[in-house]
Amino acid sequence: MSPLLSSTHFRTCTLCEAMCGLELDVVADRIASVRGDARDPLSRGNLCPKGAALAELQEDPDRLRSPMKRTIAGWRRVGWNDALDEAAERLHAIQVAHGRDAVATYLGNPTAHDPGALLFAPLLLRTLKSRNRFSAASADQLPHMLAAYLMFGHQLLVPVPDIDHTQFLLVIGANPAVSNGSIMTAPGVRRRLEAIRRRGGTVVVIDPRRTETAALADEHVFIRPGTDALFLLAVLRELAVAPRLRHLAGLADGLDTLSAAVRDFTPERAEPHTGIPAEVTRRVARAFADAPSAVAYGRMGTCTQEFGGLCQWAIDAINAVSGNLDRDGGAMFALPAFDVVRGPRLLAASPGGFGRWKTRVRGLPEFAGELPVAALSEEILTEGKGRVRALMTFAGNPVLSTPNGTRLDRALRELDFMVSIDPYVNETTRHAELILPPTTPLERGHYDVALHAFAVRNTAKYSSPVFAPPKGSLPDWRILLELRQRIIRLRGGRRPAGELEHLFLRWIGPEGLLDAGLRMGPYGGGIHLLRGLSLRALRRSPHGMDLGPLRPCLAARLPAGCRIALAPAPFVADLDRVRRAFPDGAPRREGELLLVGRRLLRDDNSWLHNLPSLARGKPRCTLLMHPKDARERGVTDGELVLVSSLVGGVEAPVRVTDEVMRGVVSLPHGYGHGREGVRLSVATRHPGASANDLTDESVVDALSGNAVLNGVPVVVSARRRSASRLTPLETGSGA
Repeated sequence: MSPLLSSTHFRTCTLCEAMCGLELDVVADRIASVRGDARDPLSRGNLCPKGAALAELQEDPDRLRSPMKRTIAGWRRVGWNDALDEAAERLHAIQVAHGRDAVATYLGNPTAHDPGALLFAPLLLRTLKSRNRFSAASADQLPHMLAAYLMFGHQLLVPVPDIDHTQFLLVIGANPAVSNGSIMTAPGVRRRLEAIRRRGGTVVVIDPRRTETAALADEHVFIRPGTDALFLLAVLRELAVAPRLRHLAGLADGLDTLSAAVRDFTPERAEPHTGIPAEVTRRVARAFADAPSAVAYGRMGTCTQEFGGLCQWAIDAINAVSGNLDRDGGAMFALPAFDVVRGPRLLAASPGGFGRWKTRVRGLPEFAGELPVAALSEEILTEGKGRVRALMTFAGNPVLSTPNGTRLDRALRELDFMVSIDPYVNETTRHAELILPPTTPLERGHYDVALHAFAVRNTAKYSSPVFAPPKGSLPDWRILLELRQRIIRLRGGRRPAGELEHLFLRWIGPEGLLDAGLRMGPYGGGIHLLRGLSLRALRRSPHGMDLGPLRPCLAARLPAGCRIALAPAPFVADLDRVRRAFPDGAPRREGELLLVGRRLLRDDNSWLHNLPSLARGKPRCTLLMHPKDARERGVTDGELVLVSSLVGGVEAPVRVTDEVMRGVVSLPHGYGHGREGVRLSVATRHPGASANDLTDESVVDALSGNAVLNGVPVVVSARRRSASRLTPLETGSGA
């Protein structure tokens, strides 16, 4: 291409859940500039530092462009056919020798942003037929999905705040001003929060840290980590005294059971544990009930703790009993053009399932065909029938993103075989025998199959590829499809029908499946090819199509024959665990420090730390600590401190600040790039400390199995203390 030849492309950013529209200027096959697309109906020009760094991601010299094989002499390039053949043969041989469950899979967070992966990964997983399936969901969002499944009949029927119309927003354990709304796709949340206040509404934030969202709120209330369920149950109890089911009265069951179950969770009972005065809890509940419209929203802080499942149930129940479920300004349900809930069976997601089988070692429950990732390391390290001996990872870095990364790091070394579909040699993939790198996001078409289901406005947008993929490269869906077909053939499945199916899937690709899903969706024309929404129509609308605001639609969205269950038995039974953990009137332990994570605007879990523009500036992987807690431990601002838990220890510089409450320290997640063998030239210069070297894989939400990444007991001490004086927590003697 001539260096003077330029073009403009409109894309959806794939780096977080916000689905921001981008305007890219391309000159001589390189991105010259990135702007927010002001004509995108959802994001309306919003742009964050991550989206602005897309050119660096596309051109990252550390990004792999061909399959790599690990040898004694180091990594070497291999051809695609050889790499795919070897991967399939090794996986097949292990399953023949040790059973189907001897091969495990792990899908990382970027899978949700990739239509090819979402549409084709299930085909490979079903072919492998292993029960040892893991993903980032159980380190992230499983409580949302469990509540949706048990209350509404489908794991993806997750209510989202109608943030653009509400008059009262209660945020607990979430920081949407930085995340742009996780499990609430809402680009430009700052603008949306400010709009609530401009129209006379109220925003209240409950969090152990004075977050960026709290800075925009009318009120911020500190809460002790891990006690969110008590606060939420107390609010629910106050609202259940005078429930207002309104339009859902004939569609919901279990109100009496719910009211009786939470009757003893009074604000007074919660106060000594949460640190929130009873009168504050009552005032918040009263304001919520009296608002013209209101919605409660919780995210990572409520999910990744010992009572994550109960927290999300309580949030959904609060929205329901206050009369704000499926109501303008309340908790509503998106109606996506590609319908993952009520779409065609072959294209829609499974409704889910719970507890149909359990992990071999600890007996943690299955959900939607997956097992809790907190069990992965023990399933590898524990000998016996059914032991995991091989692992396939897809777009994930569980060594940094799942609990007790140090133990998982050790476990990966014990595998007989590991293959990773990933563009980098990172902390996890460095253990693989084979790395199969896919094309970049800008080298393939894009449509957000999953995230439109959680959007605060109904829109649809398809992004055509910006760049032609390099010769000899493969998109991830082709890698998945080719692995699947090779495994089928190794099992003796060379039937003509199977070969024709494979050729058909190669021919139709993600775009063909997208088009079918759009045509059969709520805005499509079905079999009438010239009517309704289609991929062709979206190609003619590069900025996207506005399908309107959220509207009440739950009755039509519920699976056939399903009603709203306000008091699912598993949640009601789990209340006894809360009662035992927080005895009436018992105070917190004095001097205790609890670790919580935090989200940073320039980060995206572990995988953008290799981009120079995002890595520059002051160190961000710092430990936040209250001034009084620091003074008691002889720690000064900027000092490198030791942070220790029962499973390990890390070093991090401390930032003394009153933005965290007393008894709380905060470390961002996704760092820890100092491990040997990582090929990330920028990230390894700013390695930081991995918060998940401190989290304990043996501690989970006993109901859902979700990992506990917040409220972790730790000890913080100055590095000048000698090792002989460290406590058991500080020495990591529980590792």
